[in-house]
Amino acid sequence: MITKTRTLIAALALGASAFAASAQENPECIAPANPGGGWDFTCRQVGKSMQDLGLIDKTMQVVNLAGGGGGVAFAEVVNKRGDDNDLIVAASTATATRLAQGAYPGNTMDQVRWLASIGADYGVIAVAADSDVNTLPELLDQIKNDPTSVSVAGGSAVGGWDHLKVLIAANAHGIDDVRSVKYIAFDGGGEAVTQLLAGSVQAFTGDISEAKGFVDSGDIKVIAVLAPERLDGEFAAFPTAREQGIEAIGANWRGFYAPGDMTDEAYDAWVSKIADLYASDAWKEVMAANGMAPLDLQGAAFEEFVAASVQQIQDISREIGIIK
Repeated sequence: MITKTRTLIAALALGASAFAASAQENPECIAPANPGGGWDFTCRQVGKSMQDLGLIDKTMQVVNLAGGGGGVAFAEVVNKRGDDNDLIVAASTATATRLAQGAYPGNTMDQVRWLASIGADYGVIAVAADSDVNTLPELLDQIKNDPTSVSVAGGSAVGGWDHLKVLIAANAHGIDDVRSVKYIAFDGGGEAVTQLLAGSVQAFTGDISEAKGFVDSGDIKVIAVLAPERLDGEFAAFPTAREQGIEAIGANWRGFYAPGDMTDEAYDAWVSKIADLYASDAWKEVMAANGMAPLDLQGAAFEEFVAASVQQIQDISREIGIIK
């Protein structure tokens, strides 16, 4: 009888242990690229910060799954891990751009659940420091009146995010045929600025983090930040496109999506954790140290934001012939 009782107790203990293990969170973040770069940073920094703040009990496992500009990871989540409640995936404006342009064959943004943003690197349009152009409307009027007189340089390919940012501004200023905007692609923002300083092009489109060093050195002047309102601190001197009468917002946002069949309970928990992270002083320090600007969106608000981004990019990509 004693032996049977001990056996029963042992079995119950084993069952309880197994239940506890299965109920524990095993957080995992897929970075859809090789180590280094924005997606890898997003997973690793968020995972570390969440653990430091006690928002997760275990170390976030980061899995680098490169390929197809994020397409391999997207397909993996949709096709094989659609109901994984422990999984989140790093995303950015590049994700929205590729979804909008059909670069993930057979996949759409509604196959996953969009969790939250953790900040943004806003786009800028700049000219050489000695340029006669001082405002964004002046530059866009020149393009409207004589498209051949202005070439805009950026560090992404034709149809990429740097290209699309200046087209968003042009479209908002009433340039109906955005194909008339002359864009020249270079291998990175640094090379694009070098060509601007050499006089080979008349303007630069990029992100605020890559432009700031050239502003500090006195080489360029930012004529517009594509942010909803003026940024804080050292970026406060830069005017927005909106305050110049041009409704153009271009945020290279960073955030996360989750598997499409994640439970509502798990989804709400992840949204809450990311919201708590974003609200912390520790994350504000991370943002400041890495040139990230505020973009505070969670749950349904973030999903609406991504959907609007995809639609806008799709419309402009169609106009310039990137997609049909």
